[in-house]
Amino acid sequence: QVQLVESGGGLVQAGGSLILSCAASGRTFRRYAMGWFRQAPGKEREFVAAFSWSGLNTDYADSVKGRFTISRDDAKNTVYLQMNSLKPEDTAVYYCAAGLMVTTTTSPSLYQYWGQGTQVTVSS
Repeated sequence: QVQLVESGGGLVQAGGSLILSCAASGRTFRRYAMGWFRQAPGKEREFVAAFSWSGLNTDYADSVKGRFTISRDDAKNTVYLQMNSLKPEDTAVYYCAAGLMVTTTTSPSLYQYWGQGTQVTVSS
């Protein structure tokens, strides 16, 4: 199995920045698609950003494009989400996910492994 642990969330004012980390353990030698999703209370879990299984392609939700950047450090088995120019509407629990045979990185149902989430709150 793969275990994912997110960290880096917190309270930040609008316009500020945060960097989220997702540390992976387990069978990390396998090739996985890695994605970030977020979920506000009472709302659907939505796609934020992801790497394809090859690590060669990235995808971003339109709402975060140009503000967020997904990156990785394979030596540390860690994926990051750099969040700049944060807005109150970015407030949510952010989840890291990993999946095998993920053909559409924006679909949460295709990911098998999920972290417990880290809260990001953006105040105005």
